[in-house]
Amino acid sequence: MEREISNFIMVWTLVVISLTYCHTIGQTVPTGTKRLLAISPVIGLFFMLPLSLTTISLGGLTSFFIAWLSNFKLILFAYGKGPLSSSQSCLLAYFIPIACLPIKIHNPIESTKNEEHPCSEINERGLKSPMNYAIKCLVTVAFLPAYERKDRVHPVMINLMYCVCASMVRALVGVRLEPQFEEPYLSTSLQDFWGRRWNLMVTNILRPTVYLPVRSISSRVIGRKWAPLPASFACFLVSGLMHELIFYYIGRKEPRWVVTSFFLLHGLCVAIEIAAKKAFANKFRLPRAVSRPMAVGFILATALWLFLPALLWCDAEEKARGEAMAVVDFVKETWSVVRRSSITGINT
Repeated sequence: MEREISNFIMVWTLVVISLTYCHTIGQTVPTGTKRLLAISPVIGLFFMLPLSLTTISLGGLTSFFIAWLSNFKLILFAYGKGPLSSSQSCLLAYFIPIACLPIKIHNPIESTKNEEHPCSEINERGLKSPMNYAIKCLVTVAFLPAYERKDRVHPVMINLMYCVCASMVRALVGVRLEPQFEEPYLSTSLQDFWGRRWNLMVTNILRPTVYLPVRSISSRVIGRKWAPLPASFACFLVSGLMHELIFYYIGRKEPRWVVTSFFLLHGLCVAIEIAAKKAFANKFRLPRAVSRPMAVGFILATALWLFLPALLWCDAEEKARGEAMAVVDFVKETWSVVRRSSITGINT
């Protein structure tokens, strides 16, 4: 584990140095192919760095942040688009975390508008009150012992760490973490699930890097009405390939392309769904009481059929369980030491 931590520090040191170089390139090289060529070594490096890490907690997250999230943002940056091309990202202190982490700049103007119309923000953006998040956090903590007994503590710990980090980052540096999920169990369709509720940071990065370019090209061939079909399918194809890559980083096993099949299946179904909506011009809609269980049921069934076996193939569950138990044991040991020290102090 000590070697893993050393490699982790080395990897993120190289990430910071590389992003500093990219920031300098942004100040000196014009947007377009020249800038893309200038930062292409960094993109290649970011695909290689996760190979230095083997754990889920450090290697898995690092591979997602730099091989997927950061690389896609850098591609947008090469053409003067995306979050790295905003006025706030001119500062290196903002450029680096925005490039490799799922965060957004806190906009004071937007905040003022939201304060003036808080109800509209809640209704339109799906944001929750602080009490909502506090209750969820307390429920999460309450279930920790149960998850520990079932060897399933790792998802809970990740969610808890996400909530704590989100609050700290927003309070300290004026940025906020992008929401990852928005009540996915309330999805009324596959399009609703993938586009508005599940893994929203991936949705937000795939839209400008894949969806919009493919839709623009397709509209010249098949027209604007049907251009979203190949564009949405392309997003699922890219997502499947990136998941295969991340699963390889985690397990270092030859890919079986099962997870790609999962995303291609859902891409095809979403394309059919979009086509049906356009054909019926939104005149026919299933009641939510019917569409919701149909959508969620299909997602769960296909995930158990295709996605879960791919996850188990790369030993992700076994690694995560072992790492989570190591963290729990460390916390218990630390708490015992602190408690014994306090008792000793009181007795003396």
